[in-house]
Amino acid sequence: MQSQSDMSNYSQPPPAAKVADQPAVKPQLPHLSLEKLPSILPSIETSPTVSLHLSPVSSCPEAEDLENGHQVLHRIPSAPSPYLSLPPWRKKIIVFTTSFTALTVTFASTSLNPVTLEVAESLNTTSAVILITNSLVLLTMGCSNFVWGPITRIFGRKKAWLAACVIFTLCTLGTCLVPEDKGHLGLRVFIAMRILSGIQGTFFHVAGQTWLADCFEPKQRGMATGFFLCGTIFGPAFGPCVAGIIVTFATWRAVLWLQVSMIGTAFLLSLFFLPDIERPDETVPAKSDSRLLDSAKTFNPGRIFKPMLYPNVTFTHVTCGFLSWCQYTLLAAPRHLLNPRFNLTTPLVSGLFYIAPGVGFLLGTVIGGKFSDMTVIKWIRIRGGIRLPQDRLHSGMISFFFLIPISSLIYGWGLEYQIGGMALPIVTAFFCAMGLTMAFSSVNTYCAEVLPKRRTEVIAGKYLVQYTSAAIGSASIVPLIDAIGVGPATTIGVVFALSGGVLVLATARYGLRMQQWIERRHRFLVTGQVTATI
Repeated sequence: MQSQSDMSNYSQPPPAAKVADQPAVKPQLPHLSLEKLPSILPSIETSPTVSLHLSPVSSCPEAEDLENGHQVLHRIPSAPSPYLSLPPWRKKIIVFTTSFTALTVTFASTSLNPVTLEVAESLNTTSAVILITNSLVLLTMGCSNFVWGPITRIFGRKKAWLAACVIFTLCTLGTCLVPEDKGHLGLRVFIAMRILSGIQGTFFHVAGQTWLADCFEPKQRGMATGFFLCGTIFGPAFGPCVAGIIVTFATWRAVLWLQVSMIGTAFLLSLFFLPDIERPDETVPAKSDSRLLDSAKTFNPGRIFKPMLYPNVTFTHVTCGFLSWCQYTLLAAPRHLLNPRFNLTTPLVSGLFYIAPGVGFLLGTVIGGKFSDMTVIKWIRIRGGIRLPQDRLHSGMISFFFLIPISSLIYGWGLEYQIGGMALPIVTAFFCAMGLTMAFSSVNTYCAEVLPKRRTEVIAGKYLVQYTSAAIGSASIVPLIDAIGVGPATTIGVVFALSGGVLVLATARYGLRMQQWIERRHRFLVTGQVTATI
């Protein structure tokens, strides 16, 4: 029996199988105007719905043809993923496990930001060197899928996930045990271990979102992604807060020991609760005369860059880069900004500042995920039962054009002219953080849906752009503030946010035309028939 949520995906029940002397009834599908389709449609959907396959030339004679302008609609039932039927408690554990594992990586990416002075003093170096090292960690996080994506295709997603957990634990442990300064040996080991720990990075983000796409149907996927993003957002915000508290009472190495225990816990949860899903398009065939050649081809970075030829994919990637700039510049500079202005003398007080954006990040992911699902349901009704992945992008417009710009400008220029006391940056940082993650929720889920056959590559490309931007922002924000002031520096972030909103709005309205335009010029991009679910 199908659940009520499954049945809600149908504009009407699909026709029953033909029985002798009882001809099948031809379904009455809603009229679909291609001029009103805002963007690219997925080529394969894992939800238990009926699909409309759109192609200029009919290539599926078994399907029922319905003329619609210059296109032919084929009504073909799509094969549901068997993991959609997992019990709700198991799905919740999968969300928690993937989110917590991603949290450990993002926690590590920013946890040393408020203790750079202590680390630099211990290793006999400067704070600038430690800040640059932290930025290199973000950069290697963005590139992690060049390594772990091919490993996933060769050995399977779960095996690669567990191996990444082990390597991340060992690298963090190595950072804990770096010797005190002895001819700069400690500094060299510290830099090497930190950068190697970043190589696991966004692989957890990509694989985690892929698991959710396999286990949740579209109407529930936004909410699941929102809870998953709680982990990816909780880490960067609360890492500095926890580190500031710890370093007040212990050494900076205690922060790294905490990270070791966190990733060990994530490894055990993953070992027992994550399903071992192997998609045919995600793994190299085990028995193949050319297995070695096929395995070598998986390390071709072009797999990640090829989807970026689609303008709508590039637009969302660039948007995530803009949002990440705003996020990490918000998190990288508080101690530099607040301590001299409010006479703060310990990392504890400045570390507690991160509670405000941290709570904003958490609320934004949950609210944004739920709101994106509500937006999808709204557009399904508007189109008479047809669901398009880009429908959920409309849910982020309030964040792009209202929440982020207004709160960021008040935050930056309030600090510039030192008005509003400590309360003003705390309140505005909360709303800015909430707006950022509400915008992230819709764009992240869209990237997981837009090209299901290339879902892993699309998400990997997104994180490459996103964390490259985060690395640039994290490394440059303090010198930028010193050069032009905090007000103009945050204004640059506002321009980025507004630009991202324009790109997302264009994708939501004209993405299908972009796709058709690029595919007419590059036929190798066509992966099959284009699909809408109803």
